[in-house]
Formats: sequence, C-alpha cells, structure tokens
Amino acid sequence: MAPQRGVPCLVLLVSGKRKSGKDFVAEALRSRLGEDVCAVLRLSGPLKEQYAQERPGRPVVWTFVLSGQEHGLDFQRLLGASTYKEAYRKDMIRWGEEKRQADPGFFCRKVVEGISQPIWLVSDTRRLSDIQWFREAYGAMTQTVRVVASEQSRQQRGWEFTPGVDDAESECGLDDFGAFDWVLENHGDERRLEEQLENLVAFVQSRRPCRVPGAADAAPLPDVWSPTPAEGPADA
Repeated sequence: MAPQRGVPCLVLLVSGKRKSGKDFVAEALRSRLGEDVCAVLRLSGPLKEQYAQERPGRPVVWTFVLSGQEHGLDFQRLLGASTYKEAYRKDMIRWGEEKRQADPGFFCRKVVEGISQPIWLVSDTRRLSDIQWFREAYGAMTQTVRVVASEQSRQQRGWEFTPGVDDAESECGLDDFGAFDWVLENHGDERRLEEQLENLVAFVQSRRPCRVPGAADAAPLPDVWSPTPAEGPADA
C-alpha cells in the first residue's frame, strides 16, 4: 500500500545497467525541473542504510549504536561510487534479495517516506517488483524510463564485468521488460542525449498539475495517460 502522505503527481522510474549514466540522467532532469518540484529517490539509499545498521564492518570506520547493537559500516561511503561500496556490493545484493523475498515493497515504502515534491524520480529501479509496487500504488502517474549505453561507452566510464554483480537480478531484472515508456540513449553523443532530455522534460511540464509551483492554472493530470512511444532500442 502507498503511504497516505505525500502522494505524487508523477513518478518516473529510471533504470539502466551499471555505468549507463542513469544517475547522470536523473540529476540532469532534476536540475531542469527544479529541486522544489522534483525529488530524486534512490531505492539503494534505504537498502544501504539498513544494511549498514545490520552488518558489522571490517575494518570499522566508525561505530554507532542502534537499538542496542553496535555496527561499523559507513552509510555515507556506501552511497558513493567507491571501492568501499564495491567491497560490500555482493553481500549487499544477497542481503537485499533476502529482504525483498520477505517483503517485496520494503525498500519502496522506505524511500517515499516524507517526500513533499510533486514529481518523484526513482533513479535506480532494478526489478519488476519495483515497477509493480509503484504502479499498484500510484497507477497512471507512473512512467518508466530506460537509460541505455553501449558496452564500449560503459567501459570508458569504468565498467567491467563482475561475476555475481552484472549477472545478478539487480542488473538483469529488467532485461526482458521491453515495454518502457521512454528509452534514452546515452552512448556518448551529448547532443543526442540533450534532445532526448528536452523531450522528456517537455512531457513532464505539459502534465504538471496545479500544485506544482508556478502552475496554478494548469489542468490536473488525466485519469489515464497515453504512453509516449519509446525512442531507440530497449537493449544495449
């Protein structure tokens, strides 16, 4: 069930492979829409926070106390793109899967708590269960955005295949999803990417409801949207 507080006007579920540029795209969209209008949500945030609380770190970066137990993982360093995060990635994936099997909506509910902006951009959608949860909770307000990049482009950004990571559900869970509302190509052509971002921003702005600042006279979102055809191939 969706939280009663903080119902969004639009939810963009962004997905893509490692080093495809999905975080870059998410931040680019937020900068164009404005931080008062658009919130970037990361499902990995509550996952890493919970993981840091429940897993002792070696070596201990700092030790904090939660619910009477001591834990030593550095939550902020787990959020970044660093060797620190990579050292724990496989175990985080395994631990996260255990949590999802017990409760598929656990991290989705956590990430939307207390969000006040009308447009939500989930920058790390990875599984069909993530899309299902948001669609069940927010219905036609949900749009899926796939960021694709060639392996060569990803390698230039530092990607290399890692067994247990790149062949896990966290990377492959949406490979066969297919029916994305939007597909953004990020192969390194900045002009092409900018054109696609402008099209998506125009779509969002054309559907801004009256509670978005500066859009007091705008019509509310329709009950059912006609999805915009995806641009480009769904696979990379």
